[in-house]
Amino acid sequence: MQIIHHGAVNGVTGSCHQLDINPQLPSSYLIDCGLFQGAETAGKNSAEQLQIDFNIDNIKALIVTHCHIDHVGRIPYLLAAGFNQPIYATTATASLLPLVIEDALKVGVTRDQKLIQACLNQLNKLIVPVDYNQWVSLPINLNNATQPVKQIKLKFKPAGHILGSAYVELDLKGPSYQHRVVFSGDLGATYAPLLASPKSPYRADTLVIESTYGDKNHQGRKDRSKQLKGIIEKAVNDNGVVLIPAFSIGRTQELLYEFEHIIFRNQHNPMWQNIDIIVDSPMAANFTQQYRAFKDLWDKEAKRKLSQGRHPLDFAQLTTIDSHQDHLAVINYLDSVNKPAIIIAASGMCTGGRISNYLSRFLPKATTDVLFVGYQAQGTTGRNIQQYGPQGGYVYIDEQKIDIKAVIHTISGYSAHADQHNLINFVKRMHHKPKHIRIVHGDDEAKQALADAYQTLLPTAEIEIGKE
Repeated sequence: MQIIHHGAVNGVTGSCHQLDINPQLPSSYLIDCGLFQGAETAGKNSAEQLQIDFNIDNIKALIVTHCHIDHVGRIPYLLAAGFNQPIYATTATASLLPLVIEDALKVGVTRDQKLIQACLNQLNKLIVPVDYNQWVSLPINLNNATQPVKQIKLKFKPAGHILGSAYVELDLKGPSYQHRVVFSGDLGATYAPLLASPKSPYRADTLVIESTYGDKNHQGRKDRSKQLKGIIEKAVNDNGVVLIPAFSIGRTQELLYEFEHIIFRNQHNPMWQNIDIIVDSPMAANFTQQYRAFKDLWDKEAKRKLSQGRHPLDFAQLTTIDSHQDHLAVINYLDSVNKPAIIIAASGMCTGGRISNYLSRFLPKATTDVLFVGYQAQGTTGRNIQQYGPQGGYVYIDEQKIDIKAVIHTISGYSAHADQHNLINFVKRMHHKPKHIRIVHGDDEAKQALADAYQTLLPTAEIEIGKE
């Protein structure tokens, strides 16, 4: 058995990992096939970033952990390269994946509806929905009697990151061989809104695990909610706008859930009862509908609110913007009136999308507040705003130099990623702990800090940082 990485080892994007078994008659399996973003695209042209530059002849299946673009964005190029094997995903992810791929094609590839539909038709033929906690046998070459692995099975377990997200258990079995490999995908933080926290697997012999926050711990939920409320109340005093870059799937829904909670608890506060909360993203609206459709996957707290007649993702102050024309009209309107508003728009790292138009218009205004609630990868516009904004610096958006006079805030507690404490507990709570851990999907400092923590926890285990 060997594991090869085609992304998410020199940073946090482009997740794509390959599991190879039985070298004499190989069978290979891809876990995710994501897009590179930010600094990880440096030195590469668009074609180089997107091309499938590895052999797919022996790949028997693609396994998708969740629908974020840095985990699925290269799937159209995988299909274009001739891949026609099953694509396994949880039931919710299988429902979301065509929406994500269609949007990715429209934004980054083509507006030709025939080409888009051809890709989606092929994708839908290959998707195999799988319920959580259900073992499924994967296709395998079985012509060689001496091969050590005769069977490989897959199970998805809830990861608590976004709707449908999973970590992956792969059981490899043969006459005298048994080995369990766990791929974490992206693990969610504990006590996050909407989705239940991930529970550790019973066993892992080899663990491939993310390390986005391998060197940091998030603030507690009460603290972050209090901080969010305080930032908004202070920000709207000058009647300026509050811009929140957020991914259309996951973070947007968690923010809506939190805003509904704050509004409900401040029923006698006119500011909270009248503030406009604008989600400017057709994708986010579609995903929010999916969150409602899969409310059986919500955690107990969210289900209890539903039973009380509350609607955490659909409340009076919420407005959703659909068309591009309406999007531009909202920007012009907010720029011309002296009225506060909260705008949630993608992309979460400000690498394009509708948030870019808001930032171009409002970053130069001192009455604007920009609130980051998620990880900003190196080289992204979001990271540059975080870094240079508090110094009164500038940033380039669509090749235009934009001075930053807005106030910049960061709340780490709303990250959809597990923090160091969560990542350590994920291993600590396994009954049969891994003898081999490979750390991926993190900046160098985060990966090293997590490796050191795991080595302390498991002194005899082999702890390594993944390399391409």
